[in-house]
Amino acid sequence: MRITPIATLFIISLTCSNTFAEYNVVTGKQDLILVSTEKEVGMGQSLSRQVEEKFKFLENQQMQERVQRIGQKLVEVCDRKELIYHFKVLDEDDINAFALPGGWVYIFKGLIEKAKSDDELAGVIAHEIGHIAARHSVKKLQTGMTYGLLMILAAGASTDREFRRGANLALTSLMSSYSREDEFEADRRSVRYTKAAGYDPNAIIAFLETLKQANREKPLKPKTYFRSHPYVAERIGVVKQEITGVIDFEGWINRPVQ
Repeated sequence: MRITPIATLFIISLTCSNTFAEYNVVTGKQDLILVSTEKEVGMGQSLSRQVEEKFKFLENQQMQERVQRIGQKLVEVCDRKELIYHFKVLDEDDINAFALPGGWVYIFKGLIEKAKSDDELAGVIAHEIGHIAARHSVKKLQTGMTYGLLMILAAGASTDREFRRGANLALTSLMSSYSREDEFEADRRSVRYTKAAGYDPNAIIAFLETLKQANREKPLKPKTYFRSHPYVAERIGVVKQEITGVIDFEGWINRPVQ
């Protein structure tokens, strides 16, 4: 008898004590989660150490404090308040941002320099918080890694060769593209979080328009916000619909294919 991947996951769910169906507060659905929140935080701690080895933090206290201030305002209104969130700026010129499991958000200096206001920057940070709140990063790692590697990451055995291999694989995965569904869900959360925190959600559209224009003007780099978020026109349509409750003509033309 051939065992399919779905059947394998079902077997794991029955045999592993850390595996359970969890209600997702963002999607309103039951998700098959292989790690508890505690282990998710452990994974984030482990991966954050790898980030600190690979990237240099920006030595600009004012910019670091700005991101922290905006991030904490958004955390107060997000769906997962049980986590401790960490917001840090990396000294990189690329237009990029990414989130790690358990509450870590990293913003590249190049992205901050593109944002024309706190409202625009809040939209980016809220998008990354949305990925964490919906556990997109955890589910993505579950898809691409074995259960054993997930547990090694959660344990944080940083001197272990398997840990290093798993951490590099995980970071590469988390800095590449999410599914379209996950990106659009994070965009919808960014509208709700920014609005609830007192920021203008229309600034999300303004920033996406800036990204779309920059995309036309120069070739993409290996690490870029465009690569992680490739459907800019579609994303603008999703954001507009979330703000207004209706699809305008441009949004209809660029609407996601169901």
